[in-house]
Amino acid sequence: MKTTIKDAKNHIGQEVTIGAWLHNKRSSGKIAFLQLRDGTGFMQGVVVKSEVDEETFATAKNITQESSLYVTGTISEDNRSDLGYEMQVKSIEVIQEAHDYPITPKNHGTEFLMDHRHLWLRSKKQHAVMKIRNEIIRATYEFFHGTGFVKIDPPILTASAPEGTSELFHTKYFDEDAFLSQSGQLYLEAAAMAYGKVFSFGPTFRAEKSKTRRHLIEFWMIEGEMAFYEHADSLEVQEQYVTHVVQSVLKNCELELKILDRDTSKLEKVQTPFPRISYDDAIEYLKEQGFDDIEWGEDFGAPHETAIANHFDLPVFITNYPTKIKPFYMQPNPENEDTVLCADLIAPEGYGEIIGGSERINDLDLLEQRIEEHQLDRESYNYYLDLRRYGSVPHSGFGLGLERTVAWISGVEHVRETAPFPRLLNRLYP
Repeated sequence: MKTTIKDAKNHIGQEVTIGAWLHNKRSSGKIAFLQLRDGTGFMQGVVVKSEVDEETFATAKNITQESSLYVTGTISEDNRSDLGYEMQVKSIEVIQEAHDYPITPKNHGTEFLMDHRHLWLRSKKQHAVMKIRNEIIRATYEFFHGTGFVKIDPPILTASAPEGTSELFHTKYFDEDAFLSQSGQLYLEAAAMAYGKVFSFGPTFRAEKSKTRRHLIEFWMIEGEMAFYEHADSLEVQEQYVTHVVQSVLKNCELELKILDRDTSKLEKVQTPFPRISYDDAIEYLKEQGFDDIEWGEDFGAPHETAIANHFDLPVFITNYPTKIKPFYMQPNPENEDTVLCADLIAPEGYGEIIGGSERINDLDLLEQRIEEHQLDRESYNYYLDLRRYGSVPHSGFGLGLERTVAWISGVEHVRETAPFPRLLNRLYP
């Protein structure tokens, strides 16, 4: 009977066959321990010389790293294993013998590993990160479908930009100018006027020449837009969503978090409601902490966000940023016209902003004024203005960066490890 490493727990005491690769091995004169992987997990196969024929034991001792195999044996309980079981191997069929596998158990530099990303993904820790990413995606769909959202897929090629064109990739669309999308927000706003609550999940692009551990050129965004939702309503949805994702990872990725040595006690504290601090109060707090380089009206950098997050030790909303440093579409704050009804959600432990959101301007005249002030091409935004001409309502939305969220929850330092094939400033291969 064929099975997988993940499902082998259902076959204790039974003989099964698993298609696998040899991740690593160690052996003595009378026993060989094979570290097997099959994509669903990692498991030990034990080959005892006295219990197999000579050919099988010779194969176990001589087979090379990352060779592909069919391994047949009996699944037995093993309390020393992370899985709680292992295989007592009876026979080995070599599918393809690998030679000179470049990523050996020794330490390699990051650039070497990134050059071999297509192979690095096979390693135990990278496998764990991708499984956590997968769980975040699964929990995302679960949350939005469970709370009445409709999935809408905005285009990747666009004629306009939600936040200006300075950091967009330009291309030609036949005889027109086009850009790779930096956000699906404007299209989701249109969809929200048709379906009430909508979300999207897809790739976005920023031509930002940054080399920090928080930035990728191509990254995936989960965005939500909600008709008849004001700013405070949106914040509640955001904190419920993030909490759901974190708790789902804790429940379903216990082994992966252990492999990554993640301190789960910090994640267990993530529960609604999240703390909130206004931009004004954040500036005051930073100055008290000795950040004399920040002035009202300036955006926060990584050190500022980290200091604020460390103060709360939880995801924290920084609300009501100055109008001049935020995009044109944000609704003014009625209590201070120099600020807007927006919030950035800052992750703990130095991982920075993972969500940006706001209430959107719903007044046609004000939106036209903002488009003119930002010197945007009015014609490109005619469809966006139509949303205010025909049944405009208060509405709000947000976007979560998947890779930063994966980095935070999994505890890895750099976002390059949270995308299967990351696109960095100087990396387009593999």
